[in-house]
Amino acid sequence: MNNQHHVEMSNLAPREDLAANGSTNSALLTNEPLIKLKGISKTFGQHPVLDNIDLDLKKGEALAIVGPSGTGKSTILRIIAGLLAPDTGEVYIQGQQRKGLVEDVADPIVIGMVFQQAALFDSLTVEENVGFTLYHNSNLPRTRIREIVHQRLEMVGLEHAINSYPAELSGGMRKRVSFARAITYNPDDPKEKPEILLYDEPTAGLDPIASTVIEDLIRQLQCTEGICGSYAIVTHQHSTIRRTADRIALLYHGKLQWEGSESEIDTSDNPMVRQFFSGSVDGPIHVVD
Repeated sequence: MNNQHHVEMSNLAPREDLAANGSTNSALLTNEPLIKLKGISKTFGQHPVLDNIDLDLKKGEALAIVGPSGTGKSTILRIIAGLLAPDTGEVYIQGQQRKGLVEDVADPIVIGMVFQQAALFDSLTVEENVGFTLYHNSNLPRTRIREIVHQRLEMVGLEHAINSYPAELSGGMRKRVSFARAITYNPDDPKEKPEILLYDEPTAGLDPIASTVIEDLIRQLQCTEGICGSYAIVTHQHSTIRRTADRIALLYHGKLQWEGSESEIDTSDNPMVRQFFSGSVDGPIHVVD
């Protein structure tokens, strides 16, 4: 890859002004959003998925995009990442309108994405998976790449698994390897360090304890390690929403129905918010069989 925009091979800029407890100081957020979606619509076949969506992601922010299945949450992530073009609407990256897809343009900042499935190469070791981009797209000596990979694996608590293969790891461990790969970059090339990371269902399929490990790691990478300053996360799991989000955007029927902070979940009188977070089958959100 020679474009600044990396997918699941990326890293995020350090963020030293984030609170150690995982909460974001809103006073430190800049007025200009890193990502601005304006009037975004997307239809697949005869099925409209997104309908005139306006959504921002600010510097230093942790945004959760939530809602019932099939409401376009992952589609929004792919549009932000530049993997998918909207039918109508505009995408602004740090104030600059994007024209085309990731392979067509170089955004002013780098965006990385971690997919729902870890998407590791089964035939490669953990070291080779994490260092894949460096081995194939940098001139760093092998010993230096192995050193960088070891550092990233230490950050996710898997330095002992450096010579293992994906099949030898649990689901939670494979997710953590994909995180390590997403924060691995060439330190000699600052342009390779992403500003934003996008997580698509990072705790899907994991047991509650493994989910907690992943949730803590997401915040740790943002705050303690200074790796990831801003991120957007798509998830269905309430614990993940509450533990990883500063702000929440609720989608339903392709529209943005509600935005608010994590602390507003329990006080909101929005019927969709109340139904979604209570898990009730009664309310304006219709259960699809």
